[in-house]
Order: sequence, then C-alpha cells, then structure tokens
Amino acid sequence: MESQNRKRVVVVEDSVSIREIVVFSLKSSGFDVVCASNGVEAMSLFDGRRMDLLLTDYHMPEMNGLELIRWVRGIEQYKRLPIVVLTTENQRSVILEAKEAGATGWLNKPFSLEKLAQIIRRVIG
Repeated sequence: MESQNRKRVVVVEDSVSIREIVVFSLKSSGFDVVCASNGVEAMSLFDGRRMDLLLTDYHMPEMNGLELIRWVRGIEQYKRLPIVVLTTENQRSVILEAKEAGATGWLNKPFSLEKLAQIIRRVIG
C-alpha cells in the first residue's frame, strides 16, 4: 500500500536478480518502489506522479542510464529529482559524464544493501 509519507524510488535495472534484490531491500527499508527493466520502459513512469529518487543502472539495452538521465532532466517537474547511478564502471571519465548529464551520485557494483540504503537516505532524507 502506497503512503504519501513514504519516499518513492524509481529503480531502473536490466538485471532481474539485481532489480529484485534492490526492490526488496528498498521496500523493506520503508520506501515505495516502482521499477522498470530499461530506460525506454522507465519513460512511462515519468507521467507527472511524485518521485523522490531515480536509481538507474548505467549499462542497459535500448536506452542506457545516461540517455535516461538526460531525458528525465528535460522534464520540468523532474529537473531537481535526485538521481543515483548504479554501475560497474569506476573510470573517472564515466563518473564525470554521468554527473554532467545530471546524476546526483553513483554507487559501484557490487554493493552492499546497507550502502545502498545509506546513500539513498543521504540523498533524499
């Protein structure tokens, strides 16, 4: 059941196992969660509803994380939405490119669920 007081997180991740673990962990931590398996699928979620955070994978088919970030930043209502990128990339150039596209932060894979919750709480309170 959705609650107005709970923070809503959008999870976009093409790996079914990672997506299921992240969604379960976030729901267990008290967040409302909506999810998509890639950027194109995620586009339909940004329909004016309240979002508190976008958590997106970097490498995905059809529309990668950078393309999704740029698309979301083009929507007035979501210009200030915190965005955290999940990635196996640790090259500074990739991190800078994500930041320039509008990412608020990133989390390298593999990650602990405690670290994920900590970053999300730091970003959205």
